[in-house]
Amino acid sequence: MSTQPPAEAGARHTIETVFRLESPRVIAGVARIVRDVGIAEELAQDALVAALEQWPRDGVPDNPGAWLMATARHRAVDLIRRRENYARKLAEIGRGTETTAPPEEPADPDDIDDDLLRLVFTACHPVLSPEARIALTLRLLGGLSTAEIARAFLVPEPTIAQRIVRAKRTLAARNIAFEVPYGPDREARLGSVLDVIYLIYNEGYAATTGDDWLRPALCEDALRLARVLSSLMPKEPEVHALTSLLEFQSSRTAARTGPGGEPVLLKDQNRRRWNRMLIARGIRALARADATATGAPGPYALQAAIAACHAHAYAYEETDWTAIATLYGLLAVRAPSPVVELNRAVAVSMAQGPAAALPIVDALTAEPALRDYHLLPSVRGDLLARLGRTAEARAEFERAADLARNERERELLRRRAEEA
Repeated sequence: MSTQPPAEAGARHTIETVFRLESPRVIAGVARIVRDVGIAEELAQDALVAALEQWPRDGVPDNPGAWLMATARHRAVDLIRRRENYARKLAEIGRGTETTAPPEEPADPDDIDDDLLRLVFTACHPVLSPEARIALTLRLLGGLSTAEIARAFLVPEPTIAQRIVRAKRTLAARNIAFEVPYGPDREARLGSVLDVIYLIYNEGYAATTGDDWLRPALCEDALRLARVLSSLMPKEPEVHALTSLLEFQSSRTAARTGPGGEPVLLKDQNRRRWNRMLIARGIRALARADATATGAPGPYALQAAIAACHAHAYAYEETDWTAIATLYGLLAVRAPSPVVELNRAVAVSMAQGPAAALPIVDALTAEPALRDYHLLPSVRGDLLARLGRTAEARAEFERAADLARNERERELLRRRAEEA
């Protein structure tokens, strides 16, 4: 039982919530000063400690994000002043001792005045492995815990922790510049950047853990970054395709939860609440992806086409599941993974019936990566329920609920078990 006074406990919860939302911007802003993402993260944590000490006593400031940023920046300047090579650092970043404003960047029509995007490209440097790039950026930009990233990767938590620590050490040891690269270097990092934005969005779209199923701030950050990237790289079809996918997915946000925050399944959503403006943006972005493509569609183009099929259906019954199943088949060839195969099984079940999809799902039960993936027994339970095998379906839904770490999703799965 907690011994904290209610007011203090409430202030602490507010601080933790604000920090989770603002930490990516704080880390990105401070990284421009110290040029080291590991140190920037530590300074952001120092600002959090200061908030935990001061806000319960003095009250939460009117602009808590700005307070955290200013505190972290002041500590960054103090750190630089303590270094023996202070004079060299001042010349390098073009700062004076009287100000804590971030250094001015050279004017360049191809530059991005966005610290968050600089952070993404820096963390996606080729000196890191693809897995380390994504894990580090999810940690720094997405504000995700090690456990949440491990869940997204379907790998053990210690593995992710090691990747993050080693990635920060490598960037510091190689003295990697905090910048958006140009020319071939930018192209080389683009795939990882797209994967990072996609995974950040996914964590916001269906949160791995916690009491809320949606984390809109993560979705908004990811969508904003995708849009900026589209304007920066207008000839890259997969950039437009990812933007299209996120526009389509975001259009459903208002319909995906009920009055109490509980998840609403796709078949039960009120499609009149879907945002038609975002759907129109998704259609335009997908058209740009098609217009710039020179070969077979990439993974994000195929996923955007699947999302477009849902967006074009004004009622669940009008969904073209045959087209969706075909697109998932192409995606399984282009970017094979157990999760893609599981999604293909769902589409096959809707196009051809649950009996046609059950063997696909049964084959996936032997996949080590899906051993603790709650959606595998959830999908299997749905297929068994539709086949009238209710006792087996209930057992699958109960297992899915035990594996789920998000409280809202766990409640939904338990309810489905009771219905079965």
